[in-house]
Amino acid sequence: MNQAIIENKKAIVSEIAQKMKESDSTVVVEYRGLSVAEVTQLRRDLRAEGVEFKVYKNSLAQRAAEEVGANDLLKDLTGPNAIAFGSDAVAPARVLAKFAKDHDKLVLKSGIVEGKVVDVNVIKELSSLPNREGMLSMLLSCLQSPVRGFACAVKAVADNKEGSEAAAE
Repeated sequence: MNQAIIENKKAIVSEIAQKMKESDSTVVVEYRGLSVAEVTQLRRDLRAEGVEFKVYKNSLAQRAAEEVGANDLLKDLTGPNAIAFGSDAVAPARVLAKFAKDHDKLVLKSGIVEGKVVDVNVIKELSSLPNREGMLSMLLSCLQSPVRGFACAVKAVADNKEGSEAAAE
């Protein structure tokens, strides 16, 4: 029976490590003092953004962090923690920071963004960025702007040419 427990713990450590490696963003938060209703709402908000939110034993999360080389994360894996895993580098930070503004008992700690351990300040900076779709639309508008300007210039030249040809007749 003892061997089965050890194997189960190894499987959980492996699962956490895999999620840390595969996620674009992993954020560690302390949720001490949140009510069940508040945690349920937080989970709902995160799920809407495609973010997985899990509570693991700290000792297992610490082993997983060591396994992926995120030793700087160990200091924050104490107390009642939860970990958010997102395929979008910004979504977990944005949703958690927004929720923390209204619920001061949710404390952002640190995380891993694109393979690098980051502190709470970087998490807060990320939270101010738009989501992936927002960034893509901003990029698209930047790309469209020169084309739109060129099209307007060509149209103005064509209109001017038509106007001068009509005046010549």
